[in-house]
Amino acid sequence: MQYKHDKAMKEWQLLGEELSGLGIKDLQNLENQLEMSLKGVRMKKGSLIHQENIDLYKKVDLIRQENMELQKKIHGARNINESQVYRAVNLNESNRSSQVSHGFSNGFDLHVPINLQLSQPHNNETPEKAMELG
Repeated sequence: MQYKHDKAMKEWQLLGEELSGLGIKDLQNLENQLEMSLKGVRMKKGSLIHQENIDLYKKVDLIRQENMELQKKIHGARNINESQVYRAVNLNESNRSSQVSHGFSNGFDLHVPINLQLSQPHNNETPEKAMELG
């Protein structure tokens, strides 16, 4: 029973309570004990922070690598698209030069091809029994 009481008293003293019965030597010992405990806590905290930093740097490195791979894919897709567009433009230009068509300029230089065809003549004569509007 006395052991439990002494242990509880020691815990209270470590928390800074029930210090009234302690002398200078006891207070000095308590302070040293607290400093050692605090040093251990700070070392553990520093170690955990250091490990978190290492983990975060690894994550940043992985994200940078993924970013570089995605940029390469985008660049490759862009090159493919550009080559397909150039092929299509060259194909259209070669088709245009082989066809007989007349261009229409609308002021925007769009090079819109217009194909003209002959059509049947329209009867422009007015019918004899046309209704008069008036």
